[in-house]
Amino acid sequence: MHSRITTDYSEALLEFITPVNNQVEALLQGLTETHAFSLRHLNGQRLWPVSMPCYVKDEHNIPVARYGSSNTGKMKTLYRKGLTYRYGALMQIISGVHFNFSVSQALWQRLYELSDKSLTFDAFISESYFGLIRNYRRLVWVLPYLFGASPALCSSFIKGQKTDLQFEKSGQGTLYLPYATSLRMSDLGYTNKEQEDLNISYNSLPEYLAGVNAAIRMPSANFANIGVKVDGEYRQLNANVLQIENEFYSPIRAKRVTRSGEKPSEALARGGVEYIEVRALDVNPFSPIGIEASQVRFLDLFLLYCLLTESPKSDPDEEARLSANLKSVVLEGRKPGLELLTSTGALPLKTWLATLFDELQPLAKLLDGEGTDYQAALAHWHRAVDDPNLTLSGQVSQHLIAKGEDHGHWVMTLSQQYYQYFIDYPLSDETIAQYQAEAKSSLEKQAILEDEQSAVSFDDYLDDYFGVRA
Repeated sequence: MHSRITTDYSEALLEFITPVNNQVEALLQGLTETHAFSLRHLNGQRLWPVSMPCYVKDEHNIPVARYGSSNTGKMKTLYRKGLTYRYGALMQIISGVHFNFSVSQALWQRLYELSDKSLTFDAFISESYFGLIRNYRRLVWVLPYLFGASPALCSSFIKGQKTDLQFEKSGQGTLYLPYATSLRMSDLGYTNKEQEDLNISYNSLPEYLAGVNAAIRMPSANFANIGVKVDGEYRQLNANVLQIENEFYSPIRAKRVTRSGEKPSEALARGGVEYIEVRALDVNPFSPIGIEASQVRFLDLFLLYCLLTESPKSDPDEEARLSANLKSVVLEGRKPGLELLTSTGALPLKTWLATLFDELQPLAKLLDGEGTDYQAALAHWHRAVDDPNLTLSGQVSQHLIAKGEDHGHWVMTLSQQYYQYFIDYPLSDETIAQYQAEAKSSLEKQAILEDEQSAVSFDDYLDDYFGVRA
């Protein structure tokens, strides 16, 4: 597998990966280079620079990603085929930005020295990351408020779907909600109603692992009706609520780099949490690469705040409030006077945000040292607290509603602009050679894997993977 370029659900849904980095500019430069290299090898095809899909006449036109003839590759493709049967292809081509975050060993050592040392060092790190996760879940609504960029969508996306949302119309086929921030994060987006009753706990690593492991063994009557292997052809990996752990939907995940053949939960059980993955970010349509520097710096501040702030264990009552707050913000986050739920009653969103930004200020000064980049990023997004039109969703709405532009036409115009930007972007001969060498190496590794696995049938491979016949 190429370390920077792969596919997500579809052959047409590219996934770009950045290596671990502690410099914002280097991170974004690397992501830009990956876009530029890829665009030059797509035979003139453009990238769709927003989260919600373009007009799709027929879901059958969406090609599932393929990874070759190895059993590993076949399993990846079958998993995606199962997603198609379960949720439909349209939901799977919603795109987003995933943001991985970790802190240095030096900071962990310092924090551990300040703790009561009742845990081992590794257990302390995992517990602290789960504290971050709980605080993130309490404040996750902040991200769609600021960075949600999908207040509108193409009407073809909800063709045939039942929805209670009171959409308004604009342009030729654009549907929107006046105060929405992220329809991608709503029930229309990438969610899984089968998972609503899982109640996976984030109070500790053992509780989390127990919940995930139970979910991948929990049968689903709805998915059983699809069939697993019908007339000799697989439709899905199994009929459980989750085919594999990757199907678990959450706006944040605890992660550890896996070893060869290791499941994500096995990696966490082996070594504890290594980093977290934020999954609540829409593609920023105003950046050619879907995210820009002030967002990255705000995320650094926000996640560091979540890590360093006291994080009590959560209970069902709080979980209900968190879910309600997120739903409120994704559907009407820019609504004047919007209030969110707290343990002591309703609180205006603007009041909560103003307090948060005040508490982020000392962290911004700390990270800046002699510089000003983090403080400037905080000031930039602080303006969006008082003026919702400065949020990404507010800016999108200005284009589509105030100017009367059609969603599809607007995005196509952006797509062409960004295509030209990447075609003109200067890539050094050395950079091009590195990407080409890795592409060649990736294909060679695929050929080796296919040869190594050729003697094992796919049925037996699945049997071994799941421990029972799939």
